[in-house]
Amino acid sequence: MTSNIHILLIDDDQGTTELLREVLQKEGYAIDAAKTGQEALAQARAFPCDVVLADLRLPDLDGIEVLRMLHTLDPDLPVIVMTAFGSMETAVEAIRDGAYDYISKPFNLTEVRLTVRRACERRHLLQDNRRFQQALQEKYRFENIVGTSPKMVEMYRTVARVASTRSTILLIGESGTGKELVARAIHYNSPRGKAPFVAVDCGALPESLLESELFGHEKGAFTGAQALKKGLFEVAHGGTIFLDEVGDIGPSLQAKLLRVLQEHEVRRVGGLEPIKIDIRVIAATRQDLEALVKSGKFRDDLFYRLSVVTITLPRLSERRDDIPLLAMHFLGKYASEAGKGLSHIAPEAMTFLCQYDWPGNVRELEHVIERAVALTANPLLLVNDLPVKLQEPAPTSDVFPSLAEMEKRHLQLALEKTAGNRRQAAMLLGVSRRTLYRMAKRHGLLSDHVHE
Repeated sequence: MTSNIHILLIDDDQGTTELLREVLQKEGYAIDAAKTGQEALAQARAFPCDVVLADLRLPDLDGIEVLRMLHTLDPDLPVIVMTAFGSMETAVEAIRDGAYDYISKPFNLTEVRLTVRRACERRHLLQDNRRFQQALQEKYRFENIVGTSPKMVEMYRTVARVASTRSTILLIGESGTGKELVARAIHYNSPRGKAPFVAVDCGALPESLLESELFGHEKGAFTGAQALKKGLFEVAHGGTIFLDEVGDIGPSLQAKLLRVLQEHEVRRVGGLEPIKIDIRVIAATRQDLEALVKSGKFRDDLFYRLSVVTITLPRLSERRDDIPLLAMHFLGKYASEAGKGLSHIAPEAMTFLCQYDWPGNVRELEHVIERAVALTANPLLLVNDLPVKLQEPAPTSDVFPSLAEMEKRHLQLALEKTAGNRRQAAMLLGVSRRTLYRMAKRHGLLSDHVHE
């Protein structure tokens, strides 16, 4: 609604200010006014506005200087400069310095309304984009990669160390282990975090189509190329490109990818001129690239370029201690989305989750919890909410823990995650504090480190 949009008018001419105030208030905008540059800056600091209309000739400060100082306070603030007829050079200079647009005196009121409306739309787009970027950065914080097992802790350390560097990274792990999640976390926690993150599944496309997607093509480069198309390397300029299943690409494309890494440039299909690009490459594979190098199926020089830093993601079956945390994480996520009050997984159900081998890794666990949340009519997830394949008894060996051991491990993880806070741990487990106290006492987990 326009009534929520605040416009600041900066002009020492009272007649101009009153005219604009009357016109814009009729459009529903809230109007503030200032007669000098200093007064305007003081108002902008105290009461943030959405759009500014500023005369370039002010009694105390140069209008261009005011423009620059306003953008220091708010880089996304649309500033429309007002200039007298015949002062076009100053208006053009203001545009170069970041002004959104200009309007000439005497005013065409239709033009004023339209220019202000466009400036408001731009403001909203920029704010939405900034909120989207902040949401992405929040979503892909390192803390949101769930797991406390030794293998995951070691992975966190490596990821945190390399995020701020320019190094090329190779992620190795089975399907479903979270390679793209880690790649996005690296990107959004790096200096490139506000630039594009472009993900490409190299194994999903035929090589000829993949080349066109990555490198782009000129108009008429091949049948069907009716217009110029930028490739994904160009789209990712300034940011990160994630090449998933890089081991699936063929020899010809391997050579072209090597050139991109060496020369930092691409040449579109059908193009003659190289195009300089600034990108970070994060590659991922489920295959043993070193074995492919030895068999001659993957270039050794490309392998060395891609594997400047190598990060191995463990299988879920190698980090069983993380299964309760992951299961509770997904339960919270999907219960919230479904509007259900589910907050706990029955111990028996958790035992079955922990004993299963999870060939599909974290992705399979997520899908199982999502399905269970969608279908259950129970106040907590029970064994019969799980797929039949998970409901088989555990093998009679020491490989899988007993129900009591699982309860103790589940409780330990909750207390570790909440730094020993009983109230928070109880909320995490979906039990009362009294129940949690009894569980902790039963398993000998009451200590000075456990507190309210």
